[in-house]
Amino acid sequence: MGISSQRVRIDAPRLEVSEEQSFLENCSLGDLRERIQVELLAHLALIGLDPRHVTDEQIKSKDLIRTHHAAQRAAYREGERKFVGRRGRKLLPHFAEGKDVQPDRVEPYISLVASGSEDAELFRLATLLWSVPVSRGYGRRMRFLVRDQANDKLIGIFALTDPVFNLQARDAWIGWDVHDRRERLVNLMDAHVVGAVPPYSALLGGKVTAALMTSREVGDAFAAKYNESSGIISQQQKHAQLVLLTVTSALGRSSLYNRLKLPGLVDFQPIGQTTGWGHFHIPQPLFLLMRELLRRENHAYASGHQYGQGPNWRIRVVREAIRSIGLDQNLLRHGINREVYGIPLAENWRPFLQGIDKTAVLQRPTATEIGEAAVKRWLQPRAHTRHEYQQWTQEKIWEQIVGHTQP
Repeated sequence: MGISSQRVRIDAPRLEVSEEQSFLENCSLGDLRERIQVELLAHLALIGLDPRHVTDEQIKSKDLIRTHHAAQRAAYREGERKFVGRRGRKLLPHFAEGKDVQPDRVEPYISLVASGSEDAELFRLATLLWSVPVSRGYGRRMRFLVRDQANDKLIGIFALTDPVFNLQARDAWIGWDVHDRRERLVNLMDAHVVGAVPPYSALLGGKVTAALMTSREVGDAFAAKYNESSGIISQQQKHAQLVLLTVTSALGRSSLYNRLKLPGLVDFQPIGQTTGWGHFHIPQPLFLLMRELLRRENHAYASGHQYGQGPNWRIRVVREAIRSIGLDQNLLRHGINREVYGIPLAENWRPFLQGIDKTAVLQRPTATEIGEAAVKRWLQPRAHTRHEYQQWTQEKIWEQIVGHTQP
């Protein structure tokens, strides 16, 4: 994910809490179904998405994808308004200005974010620069900051979370059947937040950040936290080893992950595309109404299910609610075919994930080694030919965070 080159402003609908509670307390099942139907169709019209008529042009247009996400993003920003007002200005000094960046001296280093820390607040603030709303992830979660040793300013952020259970392109690439996936999915993580912040974003800092998430330090942090973790599905203790990362582009074809390779160090391999189905276009207030509908119908999905409350569960909730209100389940089709990449972290990653090898061979380079190579490969050449990064100030970054201007 990265910073948008074009902002689309859509005001998210705001409901008074007391009115909402009063409606839910007094409405009939028929009233609830009708309201969900009306609000769902109105929301899809608002964001310009008609799942019944998805064209190749729609799938390929990044501006249109941003438009589809605009209402979701507006709601996300609204939810963060108090936090930004309370802590935003105090965290702003962590961002560099153009004059602070010395390309020939940039030295990236990573740090694991601890919950409740100032680093956690900085990570949270940085996500408001993203053009697509950021998920908090599901299940196992790890967040990292990437800073510049030369000035101790923020270069970028990345976060890892549990992978989705069903991902056809990934499973076919690995060579998994259902049993293999159930037994060894615990050895994967998905990068659901990856990118740089200004001014480093103007210097291909996103590629530097993405490369660093494959470092030995990330693997060590994973081992320290999750080596004795239990499988999500089986609940059996499994000695998890991080042997493969996956990442999915936010806006269709990815300029960030495409050809992201450092010989002998990092290799992002394209493995296919998602099929254009999901739930991002269902806003949270509407999702909660759908859960209430299923609760009244005594449906098991209303309170989660045996696989946990991850993305697959949300899709099931939406699908069942759409069926209940009598609409076409194709409404779950947003038509955005996102590119999927796999990043092997072990020499024998495929035999290990297929159950042929019992031990993974993990010999990853350090963040220092990757960072030095990535800066020389991407950041320094861009700085020598493109000087726009020098124009960034903390005030300009602040204006982008609060949404008043665009770069």
